[in-house]
Amino acid sequence: MILVRLVGICTAAVLWLGSGGAAARGLPHRPAATSVRIVWSPCGRRLQCARVRVPLDWVHPSAGTISLALIRYLADGPGRRIGSMFFNPGGPGASGVEAVRGDGAALALLGRGRFDVVSWDPRGTGASTRVRCFSSAAAQSRFWDVNWSIPTTRGQSLRYVVKATAFARRCAALSGSLLAHIATEDTARDLDCLRRLVGDRQLTYLGWSYGTFLGQTYANMFPRRVRAMVLDGAVDPVAFTTSVAASIAGNIGDTDRVFAELQALCQRAGSARCALAGHGPVSVRVKGLLSRLRHGPIPAPSATPSRLTYGDLLLDLYAAMGNPAAWPALAANLERAARGDGSPLEAEAGHARPGFQSALVSATALQCADKPAPRVGPSAWPQVIGRLTRISRTSGPVNGWWLWAPCAAWPARSAERYTGPWNAHTTTPILVVGTRFDPNTQFANAQRVARRLGNAALLTHDGYGHVSVSDPSACVSRATGTYLVEKIAPPKGTVCTSDRQPFDPQFGQP
Repeated sequence: MILVRLVGICTAAVLWLGSGGAAARGLPHRPAATSVRIVWSPCGRRLQCARVRVPLDWVHPSAGTISLALIRYLADGPGRRIGSMFFNPGGPGASGVEAVRGDGAALALLGRGRFDVVSWDPRGTGASTRVRCFSSAAAQSRFWDVNWSIPTTRGQSLRYVVKATAFARRCAALSGSLLAHIATEDTARDLDCLRRLVGDRQLTYLGWSYGTFLGQTYANMFPRRVRAMVLDGAVDPVAFTTSVAASIAGNIGDTDRVFAELQALCQRAGSARCALAGHGPVSVRVKGLLSRLRHGPIPAPSATPSRLTYGDLLLDLYAAMGNPAAWPALAANLERAARGDGSPLEAEAGHARPGFQSALVSATALQCADKPAPRVGPSAWPQVIGRLTRISRTSGPVNGWWLWAPCAAWPARSAERYTGPWNAHTTTPILVVGTRFDPNTQFANAQRVARRLGNAALLTHDGYGHVSVSDPSACVSRATGTYLVEKIAPPKGTVCTSDRQPFDPQFGQP
């Protein structure tokens, strides 16, 4: 063991330097006295922003520092402020700063206004020291070109393999040593540093999607430092750390079932509420459209380009499936396409492309960082994409090409990577919230995570979409608030229904 003190940053004091980050696996890890404080500045109504420097390499703090961008929404509820509630919106790589900037008030309500809601852009992302794969947004657009989409033919696939490999090399060339230090273990140490800097003795945490993996990593590294933790839209950490393909397969098992539910709900809602209804069975109409697109594009006369491809339809489905509020518009666009006009769907794909391309940088880098070296390269796409497509025809190809292909060519390996165990026992039970029809993190993950943890409670949300807030439930909100404030988990077997059904004109309203 060695003792490290580094003036001017938040750093660890005792680290056991061993293979795989032995300190991360629950061995003694005593923090040094923090020699800095966070200097907050106003950045909006009830919002404050700051920057904090942390070590690039927590095992070798003298190797330099990186910068983290932070934000907090100040507690405004009745009663005494309890502390800070740290929040990660998922991704991986989604901006916590922008999430709190846009939805700080709603997030604060989950904790009944008793917490400052604190988030940050994790290392490698956003306004923090970030992974770079292109010198500019224009260079990124030129590289992928305006018609970037999900390949669906052999020729498109072979060309995409070349692109994915070149993309990975660009990231390594522009980001250098940072790529070895953006694993979730590193981010969990950052989170523990931030917890100390805000003055909280223990961590109160809300994680969505990938944020549940970060939460599980933190809880298993530092179980005695957890005050309360909500994991909503759970990722299975065993699959996530096995390989990118295993991670994708472990999340998309319910995607096609959710798409089938969308069609069934549309059928029941009728043509007054769902445009796809009223023309015979909705499932038959959708099946016919998908079959037609798999054989070739359909016209999209008022869009650019003026045709809708199957790959672009997959992008549209991926973007909308996790958000039931978007299902009526998606159904209307599918109906237009079924009538022969793919313009609305192609326009939606065009609007989504830049976001997909930008998110690809951080999402790929963070996905790759938590995995071992790939056993096969991107040339194994027929087997891997084929397997993922058999699991989900709608989501398998998107996730496979978007995440697996570049990770299969990723040239960097993480210096430290936490791989378990995942059975930590915390003083307060960890609250796992699972939505029955979640297209991005299957419900079985929540059951598995709750069962594996040494002390956890599963709250079942009998609803739709990715993470429970996508399909509002006053029952889930009450249970979450009681848990965060009073540290009382709901009784075993608790099931919460949603406030309204998708395709209800008042969906999302109280």
